[in-house]
Amino acid sequence: MRAIEFKEYGGPEVLTVVETDTPEPGAGQVTIDVAYAGVNFADLKARSVGYRVPELPFVPGLEVSGRVRAVGEGTEGLSPGQEVAAFLDGGGYADVVAAPAATVFPLPDGVDLRTGATLPTVLPTAHALLHEVGRLRAGESVLVQGAAGGIGTVAGQLARAAGAGAVYGVVSSTAKAAYALAHGYDEVFVGDTFPDEVRRATGGRGVDLVLDPVGGDTLRRGIDALAVFGRLVSFGNASGAQPWSVGQNELYPGSRSVAGFSILELAANDPATLRTVAERAFRTVTDGHVDLPVTAEFALADAADAHLLMEGRTSTGKLVLRIDA
Repeated sequence: MRAIEFKEYGGPEVLTVVETDTPEPGAGQVTIDVAYAGVNFADLKARSVGYRVPELPFVPGLEVSGRVRAVGEGTEGLSPGQEVAAFLDGGGYADVVAAPAATVFPLPDGVDLRTGATLPTVLPTAHALLHEVGRLRAGESVLVQGAAGGIGTVAGQLARAAGAGAVYGVVSSTAKAAYALAHGYDEVFVGDTFPDEVRRATGGRGVDLVLDPVGGDTLRRGIDALAVFGRLVSFGNASGAQPWSVGQNELYPGSRSVAGFSILELAANDPATLRTVAERAFRTVTDGHVDLPVTAEFALADAADAHLLMEGRTSTGKLVLRIDA
């Protein structure tokens, strides 16, 4: 079978098509004939030695959709031919994957395979950020960094469905602002002056919850945008900035808090909770509260082009690889 792997860290050019053995399912696993694989910023970070440093050679890809090929022992509820989506700890850029049954989900009614590849990562992540970690309550205000990206597109809609009082976004360009405004946001701010814009929009109060995948100075600005008793959830370091310490004087005077979240760690340490979060998140799609737009599709052999587009920070929504093309 074909797979995309990298044998050394570097730019998109290190991604190469290789022929490798087709996996067989072990106990508690299923194999999946992959139709589509989602492209995530974590894939880029793995390739370029970001916050993931995988053992080489490595096949990227955290999420796929396709049809069950074969099942191992202890995989009740899954059967060959069934259309599913799966969350993986890498390996998704391939014709066939072996996945833990605990993180394989039958596709919800009305969701096709192309859209299904967007389910396993962005929806549970956005849901967990807002609810399990961010503790969003109806009427509260939310600010999402990277509002035009995959998770940002979903987070705005989920916040709106949860009854948020106001949903604000931050993006890097006016084109992205227009895209975000079409996906659940009341107002979208462009660039680094967003704390001042937030204060203006909220009458000086600030927002109750900030979701930040950027890190560095942007995270610190997010703290500046918080209201009293506000919470910030960090879920990435897209800026690549060196870590810095949050000073106590930034937190306790306003009773503010900062938390972190990684869906990879949730999957590794508590797959049962990931499954619960995912099933709740998937219901928002079948209930019509969330649209999952795929904005660009690439053939498997063109995975480097997908990475190049995402790395250029001009993409919006969700990018996928079509594996069975």
